[in-house]
Amino acid sequence: MAKIPDPIDVEVGGKIKAQRRLVGMSQNTLADRLGVTFQQIQKYEKGTNRVSSSRLAMIAEAFGIPPAYFFPGSTVDPGQAVAAAAPKLVSFIETNEGRDLNVAFARISSHTMRRKVVGLVTALAAALPSGQGDASE
Repeated sequence: MAKIPDPIDVEVGGKIKAQRRLVGMSQNTLADRLGVTFQQIQKYEKGTNRVSSSRLAMIAEAFGIPPAYFFPGSTVDPGQAVAAAAPKLVSFIETNEGRDLNVAFARISSHTMRRKVVGLVTALAAALPSGQGDASE
């Protein structure tokens, strides 16, 4: 019979995954920083394997956030974690365009349509030379 992960381990793992994705870090990169395999990162993120306190401290350091952020009931503001992880993202979300885009995106209930919108925006961003914006800005 398969062992069922503890809900706290699942929550901690979910927060690790969310933070990793927020900063645009691959499982391989995080694994290299921690000295483990990417499969181990997968197990942490699913809650299959528990994260030791020393390893969680290393993960928090890699993301520039306090270890307490990962625990349920933490008093660490999730916005602080986002701001530490991705200052450009926070700056964009604070603009009118960022707010409007996020509000409109949140109104799309279809997972398939959301994936298509993400694909479109990703393709548009990739088509622009790095650092080049619209000339009318």
